[in-house]
Formats: sequence, C-alpha cells, structure tokens
Amino acid sequence: MISLNAIYDNLFHFLATNSRLRSWSDQLKTLIRGKLIQAPHGDLDHWLTALNQLPEKPGTRVELNCPTIEIGRPSDLSSTEQAQLETGLRGLMPWRKGPFNFFGTYIDTEWRSDWKWQRLIPHIQPLDTHLVLDVGCGSGYHCWRMLGAGAERVIGIDPSQLFLMQFLAVKKYLGNQATADLLPLRMEEMMPNLSAFDSVFSMGVLYHRRSPIDHLYELKGALKPGGQLILETLVIEDQPDIPPGHILMPADRYAMMRNVWFIPTPATLTQWLHRVGFRSVRCVDLNTTGLDEQRTTDWMQHRSLNDFLAPGDTSKTIEGYPAPLRAVLVAKKPSA
Repeated sequence: MISLNAIYDNLFHFLATNSRLRSWSDQLKTLIRGKLIQAPHGDLDHWLTALNQLPEKPGTRVELNCPTIEIGRPSDLSSTEQAQLETGLRGLMPWRKGPFNFFGTYIDTEWRSDWKWQRLIPHIQPLDTHLVLDVGCGSGYHCWRMLGAGAERVIGIDPSQLFLMQFLAVKKYLGNQATADLLPLRMEEMMPNLSAFDSVFSMGVLYHRRSPIDHLYELKGALKPGGQLILETLVIEDQPDIPPGHILMPADRYAMMRNVWFIPTPATLTQWLHRVGFRSVRCVDLNTTGLDEQRTTDWMQHRSLNDFLAPGDTSKTIEGYPAPLRAVLVAKKPSA
C-alpha cells in the first residue's frame, strides 16, 4: 500500500545529512504537502487506487541499465495477479515516456525514451557517484536510467501528478530505499542557487519556458561549481548566412502545442549558454524526431506526432513550421 505521507521519508533523511541541501528540506515539505494533500489533482484518488492494485512482490528483480526498464518476470505472478497488474497499470494511462516491462506486461509508451538516452550517453561525463537533478523528468524513465548508470542519487522534478504515480509504480518494486525520487514541482519552485548537483539534465523543457534565459540561470544555480549540464530541446537548423541570435517564435501553436515560446538555432543556444556563464559548450547531437520514436500506442491512445505534422509532408508541422528537430548540448559550470 502506497502512503503519500511516507514516500519521501528516505529523501528527507538524505537532505538532512547534506550540507548544501539541508536548508531546502523544510520548504520542500511544505510544497509537497500543498501539492498532494491540500490541493491534489482531481484524479489523484483514482490513480492511487490503480497504483495500490499492483501486486505486492517484495524483493522483485528490477533491471535499470537496459533500454526497457525490467521489473520482475512473468513467472513471479499468478494469473490472477497478472490480471490485477494490468488493471492497475491501465488505470495509470496514458503512458508517455518509457518503455517498461512489468512482469511480462510490456508498456509500449508514446515515446521511445531509450533512443534519446542512447544518443546522449556517449557524450556526457560518467554519472558514477553523482547527485543528479532531472528537470521535467516525465514518468522518471531517465531517472531510472541515470540510477542504472551509477548515479548515487537522482531527484526528478515534474509537475504532473500522473507522472508521479507512474514513477511510484516502478519504485514500489525497488522499495523506499531506492535512491531516486520524483517531486511534483516546476523548476521555478525549486530553491534557487542550491549549487548542489553534480549533473543537471533539462530535456524537453526549455521551449516551454516564457523566459528561456531565466531557465538557464536556474539550471546553472542548481549545479555545483564544475558540474555538468545536459540540455535537450527543440531547435531550428543553423543557416550559414545568419549569425547566432536567430530564433523561431511561433505565432500561436507549434505542432499543436500552445506552450512553445522560443526555438533557437544550435548556434543561438550555444550563445545563450555562454552568456549566462557556462563553459565548454558543445552541441553533441541533432536528431529529427521520427514517427517511430513518438507515436500512438495501446498504452497512449491519444493523438501523437503523426497528427501534428502537415498531411503528406513530414518535414513541416501542421502549422507550416519546420518539423521537430532536437539538439543535445553539454556544458560546464565554471569551477569556483
């Protein structure tokens, strides 16, 4: 049985023992109580019921360092428990970030998030012993991959309470001692200038921020001196005859999303990072999102990328803008 009052006990113990994060603990307790207890999402009780339907299986084998997060084996559950499992997991739909395999039930998520991980992991510093912050972490798929890659502790933040429930579905089988947590917060709600994290990831967030420069300052403030930033975001192609500074600001929607504000070129984004004080800035990957990477599935039955592109022309969005192109940049906060 999942208790909202207990899910962060291990995290708060960790914060109390970390000199850089200790001051954050009381503020965080108040924020979480406000989100989950005082003003919960209207569907939170339904999601908690679904979460608590998942069979109790202490000591389940969980594999984090592989493309599909693997939880248990089919033989671990009876047929009754398998049915109970699927009912609970389907009660947490739509599943957008993954994939996951719970005791043989494969969750084919909207996004092949493992592909993004494969593109960036060769280009970053090893995560061994790192304290990691994952901003806009979704259901926490990449948090689990970071832990599997050797991170000492991972803190993910995402305001969606459904994503939190999906994260807890995995954590249920690792136990409360698992050193990863998902906080239902936005980056703007984090205590500024913690200077505490060895690595900070921000993936799929920057273009949703009305002030992307403020977001970059927030990320820099969270990092320890010498820490690494991994930034993944929408970009438009560099043009050889246009100097850095070029951006696309959609007139209204981009790929049917209202909350897309600024899409820079890689050169512009590099310039932004230098302006806010990052060093060793590198663009390590450019990738056009394909219809096999983001799509409708049995576990996410709403519209997806195919519906957001121009009919008969996958090079453009339905509004006529360039189709989604994503860049990964890595950078360092200067050492003190």
